[in-house]
Amino acid sequence: MFTLTKKASALAAAAAVSALVLAGCASGTTTDTGTSTDTGSDTGSSTAAPADIIVGTTDKVTALDPAGSYDNGSFAVMNQVYAFLFNSVQGNAEMVPDLAESGEFISENVFQVKLKSGLKFANGNDLTASDVKFTFDRQQAIADDNGPSYLLANLVSTEIVDDLTVNFNLSVANDQVFKAVLSSPAAPIVDEDVFSADSLTSDDDIVAGMAFAGQYVITSYSFNELVQFEPYAGYAGVLGAPANATVTLKYYADESNMKLDIQQGNIDVATRSLSATNIADLDADSNVNVIYGPGGEIRYIVFNFNTMPYGATTAEADAAKALAVRQAAAHLIDRDALSTQVYKGTYLPLFSYIPPGLPGANEALKDLYGATPDQAAAAAVLEAAGVSTPVTLNLQWNPDHYGESSADEYALVKSQLEQGGLFSVNLQSTEWVTYIGEALADGYPAYQLGWFPDYSDSENYLNPFFLEGGFLNNHFDNAEVNDLLRNQVGELDPATRVSMIEDIQNKVAAEVSTLPLLYGAQVAAAYAGVDGVVLDASFKLRFGSITK
Repeated sequence: MFTLTKKASALAAAAAVSALVLAGCASGTTTDTGTSTDTGSDTGSSTAAPADIIVGTTDKVTALDPAGSYDNGSFAVMNQVYAFLFNSVQGNAEMVPDLAESGEFISENVFQVKLKSGLKFANGNDLTASDVKFTFDRQQAIADDNGPSYLLANLVSTEIVDDLTVNFNLSVANDQVFKAVLSSPAAPIVDEDVFSADSLTSDDDIVAGMAFAGQYVITSYSFNELVQFEPYAGYAGVLGAPANATVTLKYYADESNMKLDIQQGNIDVATRSLSATNIADLDADSNVNVIYGPGGEIRYIVFNFNTMPYGATTAEADAAKALAVRQAAAHLIDRDALSTQVYKGTYLPLFSYIPPGLPGANEALKDLYGATPDQAAAAAVLEAAGVSTPVTLNLQWNPDHYGESSADEYALVKSQLEQGGLFSVNLQSTEWVTYIGEALADGYPAYQLGWFPDYSDSENYLNPFFLEGGFLNNHFDNAEVNDLLRNQVGELDPATRVSMIEDIQNKVAAEVSTLPLLYGAQVAAAYAGVDGVVLDASFKLRFGSITK
């Protein structure tokens, strides 16, 4: 164990551990004093005149088309401008109707949604059951490698009953998370008159087509530079009208510049990503409030089963040797060192695929590979498989999506893997817009990724990754894991479902499809006088509540 000495570290660690347990309970805006300010869910309650808000981020957009991106930077924009059939209000992870009037199972395998009447997109087009069917049909038809169509694995077909009614036909009965799926990155409702049915639609065409039905519309868009939002008066969903006049989202290439701008009041909110050092500095600044939210983010390494050492498409292909390489790496990682030396406790060691606090979370990796690095065990695994050492491993990391600390994190990972001469690690980095496409197209034998959950359920840390390879496209495919993943969503007995989720983690840990490293809290910073920045168990930063 280790001691957290900084206030920021202590608060973030506490949020990361305890808030997950409380997912679904009310949560306010936590300031740097550790107290909670009740912002409520009524975004129109402020008595001050609506303000113009500026939000800064180092995150990046891949695409505005919901079928073409599955990353936090893209969804941070989508979540403001698209509407969903179901959603959650601030301070509560429970799924409630958004564009829907109601939703319920009318049989074990059919979930029926009735839309509110009179819905329109910002361009004036009617939003009807036809658009809903179009939305889900195109996700499944396009099935883009960068997209979230994997979340719809249980959806067989979408059927129009009438203009306001849609039936979702499901392969697994009684899907316990389908409402949450309808709030996920796979489910923003799009305009069939603007979007292509069988190919991705460009950002420019989406913006020009005003194909939005969420709290905001985009009035000006410069890719990964600046986005201008204005409230959409026709939004009819559960979140209500925004409390501000406009929001400008400003993108930074350098986190240090964003930190300086929030300290000087040039921006109102700074979000994703702030390093542990910058968080500590901001925490000590009387003009800035550092805000913490429930910890859902994880950091991990992905192994490509085709291109990694001894992978299926390499000249020396050998499944047993490739497994030994992955297991040896699992024996060598020192998560405590990564947590304390790089992140000062704002991220904590993660020994399985689901962060602590969610039902079914276990420590499968600790059970198999130990709590601390074990060079002897790693060497024995490699020797037993006949693997010559050092193993040359090309490991890719990203400098602009996960914060400036990634450089230190992966320098330390390299030194840990190279202990005892078992590995020779070649580190390389790529900017995010290129990185994510190459990573998912077999470009990297091993690479860095992080994850924010789409919704607050344990299975969201499993299904998207491991069901027939999932969105990672890393060629991991285990029939027993696939069956468990499909069946657990329809399991009505909570204890049985938890047991299935534990079993999935154990089976994946034995094969090390991915190597979990750390989990942490959500963190943002707000300039003095800015209110309504809420980081809750929905894992979505919504601009509509921000005031000053």
